[in-house]
Amino acid sequence: MVRWEPGTAERLQKAALELFATRGYEQTTAAEIAQSVGLTERTFFRHFSDKREVLFQGQELLVQAFLDGIDAAPPEASPLEVVASALATAATFFPDERRPHSRARQSVIDRNPALQEREQHKLTTLATTVADALRARGVDELAATLAAESGATVFGIAFARWLREEKSLADIAADVLAELLLLAETAAQALRPTR
Repeated sequence: MVRWEPGTAERLQKAALELFATRGYEQTTAAEIAQSVGLTERTFFRHFSDKREVLFQGQELLVQAFLDGIDAAPPEASPLEVVASALATAATFFPDERRPHSRARQSVIDRNPALQEREQHKLTTLATTVADALRARGVDELAATLAAESGATVFGIAFARWLREEKSLADIAADVLAELLLLAETAAQALRPTR
């Protein structure tokens, strides 16, 4: 019997990612993940409710990073300035050295429709949480929803680009947000009546 060692959850996550990548997500069981690092299935379930959670554990930390960024924004900041602050703070959650792990994780998700759905649900939950935080700052319903949904979209696009590129997530997110603002300004100008 293996004695308890620190970092058990991380060892299980690493082993799961390797097995998912080589054997496939559906073909890998929780027992096999645990056995690959000399642990029991029971130990696996002490750390994760199911094998899917190996890929999604820590979501609450990402959400908290967004909320910390919202709290750090000045009181007079516009809704999109608050979202920009949240994006910048959340980007610190993904330092460049985390990119190989994130690429491997995304590769597993991309090959499984149920995991893709779970990943999309994560972004939806994030947008809802950000919208609630914006409303708590006094932002009206429509502006809070638009800013939060835009922020979640920017994050999703920036994260996908971060996996492919060698720039920081903060820089990519700032670029994507700037492009969104440019598109919105161009559309607003086109909709203005001419005199």
